[in-house]
Amino acid sequence: MTEESAADRPTIAQRRHLLDMDRAALEDWLMEAGQERYRAAQVLQWVYERGAITFDVMSNLPKDLRTWLAERADILRSRIAGESVSRDGTRKLLLAWPDDQTVETVWIPDGTRHTACLSSQVGCPVGCRFCASGAAGVQRDLTAGEIVEQAWRVRALVSAMAEGGGRLSNIVLMGMGEPLANYDAVVKAVRILNAPWGLGVGARKITLSTVGLPKQIRRLADEGLQLNLALSLHAPNERLRRELIPWGKVPIEELLEACAYYFQRTGREVTLEYVLLADVNMQPEHADQLARIVRRLRCNVNLLRYNAVPGLPFARPTAEAAFAFQSRLRELGVNAHLRKSRGADIEAACGQLRRRTSQVADTQ
Repeated sequence: MTEESAADRPTIAQRRHLLDMDRAALEDWLMEAGQERYRAAQVLQWVYERGAITFDVMSNLPKDLRTWLAERADILRSRIAGESVSRDGTRKLLLAWPDDQTVETVWIPDGTRHTACLSSQVGCPVGCRFCASGAAGVQRDLTAGEIVEQAWRVRALVSAMAEGGGRLSNIVLMGMGEPLANYDAVVKAVRILNAPWGLGVGARKITLSTVGLPKQIRRLADEGLQLNLALSLHAPNERLRRELIPWGKVPIEELLEACAYYFQRTGREVTLEYVLLADVNMQPEHADQLARIVRRLRCNVNLLRYNAVPGLPFARPTAEAAFAFQSRLRELGVNAHLRKSRGADIEAACGQLRRRTSQVADTQ
């Protein structure tokens, strides 16, 4: 390594976030510094396979390289600013970044299945009327490294705390933000999450949820990935969808065409997500309208009872009402699943922990 004075060393803003670099970028960076290409593989193995959080432990690297890396790069950038644990085992983390912006990520254990629910933006631009995430709009996009770091942290929890051991098996991009509005960073993160040198989560175990951006859906279809795509529909007609989702101005017909293209290109069935809001979107006529949509697309429907957000004018439906809506859909030939709500006792609905923490800070 070349010698240099402290004045020549990078500032915090200039430091590299290791989780933001793919293998090729790390190889190039190290080779520019006079290192051999294979050193990148060693660093990545320490970070992703062994869970290293400092460069000091990387014992097969020369000491001067470890020092050089420590002066110029960070493995982790976040700190845990808040945490809550549900009776059902769901664990939500509030992660704070160096600029003091915060996002949520969630570990959802279910037997041997361990899922990380990741955020893609600080806040959300979509502004769904029933969601806590978009209440204050969007502050900024997350980098690919910040998205990957959330999954890295959940995997560390799974490894340390899962009964009988365990591994991170599934990833859902269903946290704060609209993933396709931060397209480049999200796709880069997915490739790192999927890579054998990265977290190694199979593409078919990764689900991206979107409110529906047709151009980006088509672009994603051509990426050569085998992701699961979920369309957050939440309403079966144009009028109600626009009321619930301010961004829902794209005609449902156009969304269906984009989703059909996604299925054609990837062979992956699309999932329609439908949050059940008491007395809002689950009348018999809504089931009939939803069934007509489903007949036009190779898909299944996930129904989820709403987790109420204090201050918002929506309520969680009863279990009986939810089952009645599901039964009517099934009678109409719809493959509808009523998903189990997780973490309701810890405000696990997207954005609630961040919102509560911000409100407490504002009163101090």
